[in-house]
Amino acid sequence: MSAVPAMKPAMKPAEPGHTPASEWTNDADRWQAVTSRDARADGAFFYAVRTTGVFCRPSCASRLPRRENIEFFTEADDARAAGYRECKRCRPGGLPRELEIVRRACAALDADPQERLTLAQLGEAVHLSPFHLQRLFKRVLGVSPRQYQAARRGAVLRDALGGGADVTRASADAGFGSSSRLYHSVPGELGMAPSAYRRKGAGLTIHYAATPTPIGFVLIAATEKGICRIAFGDDAETLTAALTADFANAQCIEDKAAIAPFAAQIDAYLHGRRERFDLPLDIAATAFQQRVWDALQRIPYGETRSYSQIAETLGAPSAVRAVASACASNPVALAIPCHRVVQKGGSLAGYRWGLERKVALLDCEARASQGAQNGAKNPKNNRSTSNRADTPETAT
Repeated sequence: MSAVPAMKPAMKPAEPGHTPASEWTNDADRWQAVTSRDARADGAFFYAVRTTGVFCRPSCASRLPRRENIEFFTEADDARAAGYRECKRCRPGGLPRELEIVRRACAALDADPQERLTLAQLGEAVHLSPFHLQRLFKRVLGVSPRQYQAARRGAVLRDALGGGADVTRASADAGFGSSSRLYHSVPGELGMAPSAYRRKGAGLTIHYAATPTPIGFVLIAATEKGICRIAFGDDAETLTAALTADFANAQCIEDKAAIAPFAAQIDAYLHGRRERFDLPLDIAATAFQQRVWDALQRIPYGETRSYSQIAETLGAPSAVRAVASACASNPVALAIPCHRVVQKGGSLAGYRWGLERKVALLDCEARASQGAQNGAKNPKNNRSTSNRADTPETAT
């Protein structure tokens, strides 16, 4: 077969998340958030009241202080170091009450993946009505308790199948009551049928091609549903070997013609002529990974976010390591732009495909964005981005 069949986008459109911390970059904006008790600003900064010696979250329901009596801090530790103590009402040093409720609900669901808790049982465990728990859980995590349980069972199943357990045993350990329920609900989590996952893609046909780029070789692989891998490396042979090892029992067919349209998009991006990708994806993800990847796709071209900012956007400020893990497990470079995530101070963290490539990608975006801004300021000198042929410089 020489062409990939028509593909359907496998990823949901990005949903709007919390406003990023970068919205409150000056004291005027921060004061506005305090006066409106904007809960979206919680975690982005704290305000301290000189007359009481207390510091609070922006959404604190306590009496509003006078503007001249407050100062702002980015971190709770900075407020403490300045001599302020925590407000007993909004507890700025700990999790807000709503996040604490969701944390306890997740702990109850994580305790035993085989047990299927109803919404009523879960509400009783955290002392909240089922109706309010459902709304709160979905607002904080972006998924319902039922979807969370399904993702947890999928993770347990993935681990068992990856360890060589047979499908029947793995499904029982993961809490699936019957094989029909297993095969009906799990492919969305694994990206393929459980038996195919265990057999390393047996029954799948994957078309792939590796091509040189300004930052090394890129390998693009696709199933009939969409792109399943975009990986960078130093040579085509190593990239191909990794693909065929991960999908040892799939039919992997080198097909440059089928992959060419996707490779053309990546080439245009790497030469500064394209900012967004139109690539159908076929990737497996846990519920949390999906939320992180959706958040990464909302980072504007030419900008970066820290791991902590992504965690705050998801409403889970303590999940910085989990965010980093989700970034590291991203199977499709560029399409999910994990290269735009940096450490809190702005320094570059690791990158699955090499730190030098991360530097090159960010430099490419920064130069293209600056060129677009300069063109907007000087219309006479503005050239169409389709004619721009800038190439990213590697650090090697």
